[in-house]
Amino acid sequence: MRDSEAAWRAALYGPSGFFTLGERPVDHFRTAPLVGPELAEALLVLLERVDAALGRPARLDFVDVGAGGGELSGAIRRLAPSRLADRLVVTAVDVGPPRAVPGVEWTADLPRSVTGLLVGHEWLDAIPCPLVSWPCADPWVRRWWPLRPGWSAEVGRPRDEAWADAVARVRGAALAVDYGHLLADRAAGRYASGTFAAYRAGRQIEPVFDGSCDLTAHVALDACAEAAGEPYMLVSQRDALEALGVGASAPAGAGMAWLDSAARAGRVAELRAIPGLGAFGWLLHAREIPMPLPPLPAWVP
Repeated sequence: MRDSEAAWRAALYGPSGFFTLGERPVDHFRTAPLVGPELAEALLVLLERVDAALGRPARLDFVDVGAGGGELSGAIRRLAPSRLADRLVVTAVDVGPPRAVPGVEWTADLPRSVTGLLVGHEWLDAIPCPLVSWPCADPWVRRWWPLRPGWSAEVGRPRDEAWADAVARVRGAALAVDYGHLLADRAAGRYASGTFAAYRAGRQIEPVFDGSCDLTAHVALDACAEAAGEPYMLVSQRDALEALGVGASAPAGAGMAWLDSAARAGRVAELRAIPGLGAFGWLLHAREIPMPLPPLPAWVP
């Protein structure tokens, strides 16, 4: 069981690991920060709400954990309104080589403290964890992914611990965005074969532990939520974007304005599509502030 976690970790983060040597997610799969600026725009609305709840501190942090190529960090820095920009410190956290992203600080380690908003966008799914099959006596499995004969699972404890640690560093809000699953579906056998998978150059391939591919598995977001503690919300990306002003709209205007509007509408539709990116779970924890999103329907993967 532990051997699988160690092999996964070495394949991604060892001396010759996939991410250690500088592979970028953009070269292997499409995800929300690569669609366009709309995700960053929504997160800036969220950041402004956090800023107001914190009393507009002299330093306001935006921390992008698992930053990859720095696309999200760069967009936040570039699009930040003047009322935030002079106080805003954007930090990209990633184990790969630092990227030259204007105005973004780069580090391999989580900051000791964060005053503002920490975002782990498809970070938790890249944290290696043990791969197991029935029978398995692991307490986490008994609690969160009860197995039956022939079933497999990923033991999400390392994700729980990483997320709880990240949230504990924050004064403001912490947001995890990922594909994931819930206990009811796991127990019912919806993921009886587990979710461990590999990707290379835009294609799903057979997983190998040689550093040649991205290895990932969906996240037990309910387990992460409990580990990091109340208060939290677990909602869909589709609903969260709507609440932050990035909703569906028809193209408007004429000429180039219509073309720009139509392009934006297409990008927003991609971010909100179910199935697709709109099915991401948004796990939002508030720390020492009121919840910065209004009540929304619970996430259904």
